[in-house]
Amino acid sequence: MKPKFTPYFDGLARRYEATHPGVKVEWVDFPWDIIQTKLVTRIVAGTPPALVNLNVPWADEFARDGLLTPVDDLLQGARQRYLASTLEDLTFGGKTYGFPMYSNVAVITYNTEIFKAAGLARAPRSLDEQLAFARQIAQRTGKAGLCPALAKIDGLMMQQGLPVIKDGRAAFNSPAHVALIAKLAETYKAGGLLKDSLFAEDNFPAAIDAYKGGRLGMLLAPPTAVKRIETDAKDIYAKTDVAPAPLGPTGIADGGWLVHFAVPAGVDKKLLPQIGEFARYLTNDANQLAFAKQASVYPAAADAARDPFFLAVPPNAGAAEKAVSAGAVSMPHSHTLYVSGVTDYDELRRALVKAVEAGVTGRQDIQQALDAAAAIWNKKLARQNKLSRIRGQTPNAAQLVLVAGAVL
Repeated sequence: MKPKFTPYFDGLARRYEATHPGVKVEWVDFPWDIIQTKLVTRIVAGTPPALVNLNVPWADEFARDGLLTPVDDLLQGARQRYLASTLEDLTFGGKTYGFPMYSNVAVITYNTEIFKAAGLARAPRSLDEQLAFARQIAQRTGKAGLCPALAKIDGLMMQQGLPVIKDGRAAFNSPAHVALIAKLAETYKAGGLLKDSLFAEDNFPAAIDAYKGGRLGMLLAPPTAVKRIETDAKDIYAKTDVAPAPLGPTGIADGGWLVHFAVPAGVDKKLLPQIGEFARYLTNDANQLAFAKQASVYPAAADAARDPFFLAVPPNAGAAEKAVSAGAVSMPHSHTLYVSGVTDYDELRRALVKAVEAGVTGRQDIQQALDAAAAIWNKKLARQNKLSRIRGQTPNAAQLVLVAGAVL
């Protein structure tokens, strides 16, 4: 987070020290891609930090490996201060493993000129409507309507209430899953899906470039993306409106990605009360609100999330201001979507994405493609479940897969 947020964190630490004589707070910043290695090294060396900034999948993995300390006792009476959904994200095996800090959600950004030309008068209210609108846009304007992140198809399945794994086996080749991919294939064939980087690991750059170029009717992205449109394409921004993204049958908001502060294993137990006090201070409503305003994210503290800064829409507001409010409406429904307890999950996910790509683009029958991917998954899962039983562990039930991330 350095140097952009150095004044925020240094100021926060100095204010805390001023009211807590004898306490010294040191903020150490590491790039996101090496923080896991640094943390494990410090824990093994017996010099863990008091708190560490993590996302939910990492917290789940570290908690299973015994590398984190539960914080239920340290939360004390502060539990009600946080959005319930954020504490749910950080509860593994009945224990809580972090102090929620911030998250994000997606909103639907749409080009009103393209919508009007396509005969559409409002934003879609479900995934089915998103796909139907995309097909209608393609039919009447010749432009793509939508660019879903299909490299995260597992997350889309789960958000729609379709399990990826059930009873230790792949579950994504059921008739309901086939029907979902068939809707995507129908929309793809009709020209409703932007084909640029559709199955890329990160297709957001292609999607926002297409939207800024007037080639895409709808963009699913955090509110910060609307600010980029305002800066880079003022003509498109003038035609842009926003709406909350549909929650879907699960009631989960698209795009949640909670970041929090966890307590590593091995910290001096005598310091735990002080660590808990500082963590509660670090993530209180006032400090979360101040950080969220600077970082263009949403606070995980309940009162801060309801602050007029996020909810109030000023008179004559533009799309960027409306996007902040639209996202705030969805925040209480935001969850981090990921799969837990599966070794080499990224490898398996790539096999699923390849199968979905073959089905969506018409290169292979959808059922056959998903069945082939499921066979790969089941072979891997069987080995892992057998190993877990040998070790006396209970195989972890798969949960939900990452859909999108909040980017600072």
